[in-house]
Amino acid sequence: MSRTGPPHTATVRVDHHSAVHLAAATAREVARERGLPGALPDQAAVIASELASNLDKHASDGTLYIQPTPLGTGVEILAADRGPGMAELERCLADGYTTAGTLGVGLGAVSRLATHFTIRTGTGSGGGTWACARLTPPGEREAGLQDVGSVCLAVEGEEECGDARAVVQAGEIRTAAVVDGLGHGPQAAEAARVALRSFLGDPGLPLPEVLTAMNRVLRRTRGAAVGLLRLGPEGAEYCGIGNVRALTLTHEGVQHRLTGQPGVVGWSMPPPRAHGFPVPPGATVVLYSDGIDCRWARNPSPSLLRLPPSLLSAALAHGHRRLRDDATVLATRSPHTPRLP
Repeated sequence: MSRTGPPHTATVRVDHHSAVHLAAATAREVARERGLPGALPDQAAVIASELASNLDKHASDGTLYIQPTPLGTGVEILAADRGPGMAELERCLADGYTTAGTLGVGLGAVSRLATHFTIRTGTGSGGGTWACARLTPPGEREAGLQDVGSVCLAVEGEEECGDARAVVQAGEIRTAAVVDGLGHGPQAAEAARVALRSFLGDPGLPLPEVLTAMNRVLRRTRGAAVGLLRLGPEGAEYCGIGNVRALTLTHEGVQHRLTGQPGVVGWSMPPPRAHGFPVPPGATVVLYSDGIDCRWARNPSPSLLRLPPSLLSAALAHGHRRLRDDATVLATRSPHTPRLP
């Protein structure tokens, strides 16, 4: 069984060249905290530096999101921007190609150093580029390859995050949780941590039982909203209380919009109910807290619908975050279906 309950995401806004150094230092620190061996922390710093430098030179409203990988013990560096996009993406990935008068080794170096590197770009009015570089220790390549992505952001200027999330993989079954502690700040963060510990204690229980166990341990906290998702060969189940939403994305649009039952886990929780729904091959299921503006799902752009989970989570957090609340997105494709390009 593989399980991960990573801390919230470190954010580096690239609005000045000095952010390149900060990005490198942050990535190195996260890699060391994860215990990555040998030269991997320095490689993480190089990847972050190159992605940040690319944002500094070519993009607008560029940000790096640095965090542990959703599964396993690796590190991932996500980049998102609202720039003009890349008209010739394949050429941009080749060493020696540049539009800024430099050596042109940035994205090529990232592609070589990363265990897995994914990048997508829009052009014209859509614009924007999203990239995900994952660096995993030896023996964890498969964990880094999994089609799951997540971003968990604290309110700007706050040290602690009142949201939390975790993913557990057990054979063909993947179970995920998104927790939104009431309000924000230290008390919300404590509620989120307590809920996550309960979830990770026995994530294989039926989802209503997982929520019932959370309800017991959260009674001494301010409580939380919780959304639980289970994906397997037969489809998916959602079970939620409060304002964590779930939906399914295909290339055609949004399906299976689900919201939690009214209530608060830990205080006024009704008997939880699980809802089953089919997941077409290649579809992505998204869980997100109310720190993400739900209006994004009314008419998502075709480019958004085609993003893989790692990039989709960054795109939603970057483009639709409510700055006055903690915000979490967790996106996953079924682990038993083939990976799509």
